[in-house]
This record gives sequence, C-alpha cells and structure tokens, in this order.
Amino acid sequence: MKELNTNNPKEHAQNIQSGIEEISDHLRKDISKVEDPRAKALFETSAEVLDGLIKAFSHFQQENEEAWK
Repeated sequence: MKELNTNNPKEHAQNIQSGIEEISDHLRKDISKVEDPRAKALFETSAEVLDGLIKAFSHFQQENEEAWK
C-alpha cells in the first residue's frame, strides 16, 4: 500500500482495498503450493473473509449501501 498525503477517505479506502486484494490473491495462489489440507482450507477461508472486506470497502467508496450514505 502507498503512503497517501490526503484526507480523502475514499482515496484511503481504495488504497487499503488494493492491499487487501493483493493479499487475497496471494492466498489463493499459495493454495496450490502447499500439501497440507488444513493450510489449504485456512488460505481459502482467509481469502473469502478478505473478499468480504473488499466488498465492504467497495460499497463505501461507491456509497451504494444505506449505511455509507
């Protein structure tokens, strides 16, 4: 993630969302690199949780959820 010099919350949200997306992608790629089924399940579950956060950050930026209006 970048260090931002702005007070715009949407820009910070986009920056954080990008970092979360990167971690989620990394987890999914690592699933095929490990043999341990528990690790595979952990990585997949973690990616799914992060995907929920990505969605929340996206909704905040787009203001398409009642809570963010």
